[in-house]
Amino acid sequence: MSKVKTPQEKKLLSYEHDRRNTYGENQKSSRKNIPRSKQFSHQGERRVVRQVLIGAEGYVADERSDEAQSQVARKGRIKKLKAFRKSPDTPLGEVIQRRSRNRLEKAE
Repeated sequence: MSKVKTPQEKKLLSYEHDRRNTYGENQKSSRKNIPRSKQFSHQGERRVVRQVLIGAEGYVADERSDEAQSQVARKGRIKKLKAFRKSPDTPLGEVIQRRSRNRLEKAE
């Protein structure tokens, strides 16, 4: 049995929990764009690490290898912090308030 009893309570909960895409692009394109953005982000991390390690190819001194290892850790971490992150959609209640406010402004 549902703990929510009245239709008014159900509507309020719907406004809090339901979400709408307000990012500004086609809603269906997120299925392709989110994985693509994650892919590019991960490729960038691997590229940075590879570029650092190119200088340490072949026989190198211990100091040089330690320096390369620390650079890999530092640059990889920086790149990871700037990586793509998903952002949640806007709650339905906020979307409805914004639309009603825009309608009032246009009517005036």
